[in-house]
Amino acid sequence: MNYFAAAFAWISDPANLGGPGGIWARIGEHLWYTLLATGIATLIGVPLGYLIGHTGKGRGVVAVTGAARALPTLGVITLVALLLGVGLVAPLIALVLLAIPSILAGTYAGVEAIDPQTIDAARAVGMSELQILARVEAPLGLPQLLGGLRSAAMQVVATATLAAYVGAGGLGRFLFLGLKTQDYPQMLAASLLVIALAIAAEAVFEIITQVTVTLFHTRPATKENR
Repeated sequence: MNYFAAAFAWISDPANLGGPGGIWARIGEHLWYTLLATGIATLIGVPLGYLIGHTGKGRGVVAVTGAARALPTLGVITLVALLLGVGLVAPLIALVLLAIPSILAGTYAGVEAIDPQTIDAARAVGMSELQILARVEAPLGLPQLLGGLRSAAMQVVATATLAAYVGAGGLGRFLFLGLKTQDYPQMLAASLLVIALAIAAEAVFEIITQVTVTLFHTRPATKENR
């Protein structure tokens, strides 16, 4: 039996599916880590990106945070774990740091790409700076923002396997357990599950992007937007 057949047999084994340490539980943990890290990064990156894009100040921050992608995630997790202890905190901090650059860049790029004449026209009709940001820049920059969120989520899904390195859960548990016991079918099964989860997340983001762009850019004309 080759490794792929053995991996699929391991995944389909009912003994590996249920229970607190089963596949479904680990998938739930993996998704929770991804949503939590991406959500925190969004709360940081989106307001900062809008601020930089709207004011044109602090553009160097985008470059600096972009350089953070070069940080070795495993090294960051290990360092934080040594300082704060094992558990979820260390990988969460590392995953947030990994997700912020893509979200910040997407938000900033969306605002930066808007034609300056559009912004001038909004000011000419009496819109305040906050109204310009909320009614003009945010809707027009939405595709780039969603692209940044998608990129960040994909990176986090792939990297969240390292959470198990410092005692947290997720699909990485199967990977590290297989490595420890030289159970290569289990390691391959864990990798296949992460890939499947990433593909599913990509499909969800594609649907969200298409629906959102359609809602914001093909709305029927009304007395307010004619």
